[in-house]
Amino acid sequence: MLGISGGIATYKCPELIRQLLAEGAEVRVVCTHNALNFVTICTLQTVSRNKVYSEVFEPVTTFNPEHVSHADWADILLVAPATANVIGKFANGIADDALTTTFLAFDKPVFIAPAMNSRMYEHPIVQRNIRELRAVDVQFIEPAYGELACGTAGKGRMEEPENIVSFLDAALD
Repeated sequence: MLGISGGIATYKCPELIRQLLAEGAEVRVVCTHNALNFVTICTLQTVSRNKVYSEVFEPVTTFNPEHVSHADWADILLVAPATANVIGKFANGIADDALTTTFLAFDKPVFIAPAMNSRMYEHPIVQRNIRELRAVDVQFIEPAYGELACGTAGKGRMEEPENIVSFLDAALD
């Protein structure tokens, strides 16, 4: 399960999905509304070859709470990119969208690849939220140092898709 939150690094997600598929994974996507400001449902569905879950209260013809059924289906949850907002929601048990409800229903390995401005990433509250999540065995794929969307350089770039896939391969061996 690939969770996508709304940050500029979302543009890397189609390539991340392609690389996960090349490794033999089946990929389903759950995303926040803000993620869809950066990449379309059509793109994510086409690349993943699966329906994208973005609406908690979408009308259904059969009873199937998707946040629970996706948690049952998936072996891992990878959240990439993970914004400061979604990390804070995870750490504080806030479940107000498709991604955060899926996270709280998920009882298997979770990997988070943060992406945000370096000052946001280094903020004491964000770092506290990361510590809280690590304390419950959430694994972090550290952001890279480099040019940020705001035009500055610092630690906060979402790691490149090939490095995320390599991290997952090593962690799951």
